[in-house]
Amino acid sequence: MSPSSQEYAINTPDPPGAPPLRILCITGWCRNGSTIIGNILNEVPEFFHVGEMHFLWKNAAGKGANSSCGCGRPLTECHIWSRILPLDRPPGVSAEAHAEAVIRRQLACVRTRHTWRVLGRGLHSAEIREHAALMTRTYRAVAALTGARVLVDTTKIPGEAALLSHLEGVTPYYVHLVRDPRAVAQSWSREKQYCYVMSSRKSTAYWYGFNVASQAILRRHPERSMFLRYEEFIADPAGTIDALLRFCGAGPEANPMRGQTVELHTNHTVTGNPDRFNTGTTVIRNRDDSWRTGLSTPARLTATTLSWPLFRRYGYGGTPLTGRPRRPGTAPPRAAGER
Repeated sequence: MSPSSQEYAINTPDPPGAPPLRILCITGWCRNGSTIIGNILNEVPEFFHVGEMHFLWKNAAGKGANSSCGCGRPLTECHIWSRILPLDRPPGVSAEAHAEAVIRRQLACVRTRHTWRVLGRGLHSAEIREHAALMTRTYRAVAALTGARVLVDTTKIPGEAALLSHLEGVTPYYVHLVRDPRAVAQSWSREKQYCYVMSSRKSTAYWYGFNVASQAILRRHPERSMFLRYEEFIADPAGTIDALLRFCGAGPEANPMRGQTVELHTNHTVTGNPDRFNTGTTVIRNRDDSWRTGLSTPARLTATTLSWPLFRRYGYGGTPLTGRPRRPGTAPPRAAGER
């Protein structure tokens, strides 16, 4: 049964010695397929897809791209997030003022550019310690409220991902999810509900920066890291979900995929691709090459040029796509002659 169909109540705290909360953290640049993978995993018992947790406070205060939960209600009215949001707000502080304080800490401590500092120096300042405490309490409250043992966070911001290993009582599992930058550029070129349009140049610049930072996290935590291409997922979605379940210590027998098809129920995601609102029978397409006709030649050349050498390192320069994710701790393929 999907967690969204259960009746929720805050449970008693975990007893001493309880296993750490597992967080399956998906990193990489936007439009990489993280939302649909998260929503598939949301159908697994004791898994809960939070969406992009980083944006909870910003969106709930009406300062972000979209203030709706995946269930369709405003975050402040959703029966999950309406109970989570007030938990860490100091007495007498408005929701808007609290959101502004959280956003200031995020900008100061856990942006993509801060990834290496968080990996190297950890909780090095009062600001980042305060943010880490907030995230710890929030994740634990979500787990208590939903009964989840694994939270799937598709925030993708590497600075936030790097912070997870410093949260008390949390064990992160990292999935570096990559998609062909040409397909990503095409996706950003089309208008979507509450999503703005981005040029191929800008999209690929972000693609490069987010993926370089994500690689740094995988190198730091190879024993709990997996590299996955979106193209491998759509070629074999059932096999990929099997691998992800095993990766974070769950049994593949709960895999909701049936070949290329899955039945999706209402979720409670914080932002993400607008497709997160879709429910019912969902078929995962097994090709991702519409960019060949839908993206102009200059835009394709821009995406290829600006993404080099990661473009080839990730297998988009001629390396065959196998349709299988790489096992934990395995690095992406190297280009010929790369050291």
